[in-house]
Amino acid sequence: MRKNSESKSWEVLPSFDQQPHTRLVFGPGAVEEVGTLAQELGASRVLVVTDAGIVAAGHASRVEGLVRAIGLHVVSFQDVLANPTTRCVDNCVRVARDAGIDLIIGLGGGSSMDTAKGCNFILTNGGQMRDYWGVGKATKPMLPLIAIPTTAGTGSECQSAALIADEETHQKMACLDPKAAARVAILDPLLTVSQPPGVTACTGIDAIAHAVETAVTRKRNPFSSMYSHEAFKLCVPSLPRVLQQPADIEARGRMLLGAAFAGTAIENSMLGAAHSTANPLTAHFDVVHGVAVGLMLPHVVRFNAKEENPARAYAELASGPGIACIGDGIQSAVDALVARLESLLDVAQMPRSLADCGVSRDSIPSLAAEAARQWTAGFNPRALTVDDFVALYEAAFEPRRG
Repeated sequence: MRKNSESKSWEVLPSFDQQPHTRLVFGPGAVEEVGTLAQELGASRVLVVTDAGIVAAGHASRVEGLVRAIGLHVVSFQDVLANPTTRCVDNCVRVARDAGIDLIIGLGGGSSMDTAKGCNFILTNGGQMRDYWGVGKATKPMLPLIAIPTTAGTGSECQSAALIADEETHQKMACLDPKAAARVAILDPLLTVSQPPGVTACTGIDAIAHAVETAVTRKRNPFSSMYSHEAFKLCVPSLPRVLQQPADIEARGRMLLGAAFAGTAIENSMLGAAHSTANPLTAHFDVVHGVAVGLMLPHVVRFNAKEENPARAYAELASGPGIACIGDGIQSAVDALVARLESLLDVAQMPRSLADCGVSRDSIPSLAAEAARQWTAGFNPRALTVDDFVALYEAAFEPRRG
């Protein structure tokens, strides 16, 4: 009897195998260490992957100067797209190959880091991005990668996935491989101050959505839950602060660290239906990812919370930062969580309906069919049919009343 009892007790604690890939260097001014860190990784010729906005903000020239100051050769690819495509990656690979680089720095938002990882796949393993769609398909070692986020959102610096859209089909391909993870992530909150308010809002909502989704997925485990909850506690009170006081470095640091922790949670527990519904909106209606996932998230929480296990997980999440007390009832805590998420969307001045985003109602069936095929759909805690996705989009089409 004792053996059976012990066996049953372990069933509620999912197994996991945690192998950290990425060293985190956090703090104001941490970017000053980039040259030394590159040298420690054996670099001699470095590629900086970034975008025009980061160049205009002066971050690219600063990082390049810090790397050159240590005696390393530097080239840059500055044409990263907001939603990187296979063509963008191919262009980056050409620059990297011509320069004979031996280390990559991804500088910017998730798009820069995704492009840097995509470049790393093809530069070291050959072929096309489509060849790596899935998990663990790279057979050769990759070059060291240093990730330097300038936004507090995607958490890509702590993930081994490159999310790249097919240039022709617009299908977003998730290419996951432990070898693609950054060796070092430099988290310097001073770099995030230059973000425009709209970017701060969108990336902040994305980070919070990551914390919420990873807290309830089918793949969640004690390790990922720890990061989900800590990310949520860091980000929820900090997002209004950085929107109201953009120069608040403490709040910026909390958002940046929270985003990284949420990225760590994604690496270990994946995402759910909010991201499944968001990706088609971005692909077909150019809805900014943070707007899309934020708009859909409350509807997905309500849908999932109709089952006991995710409802309890949401209630526990809400209890962390004092949004609710699980002792007052699970449904009450879930309602409080949804209310807080909706209030954050309002603070971030996000659209609250698909109609406001220019989405046509007659596109809902095709959006739902595509959402059902998204890789994150399989990790949602409550199984969804295409009809369920239709219902989620319908619920999001008009602003919620009352």
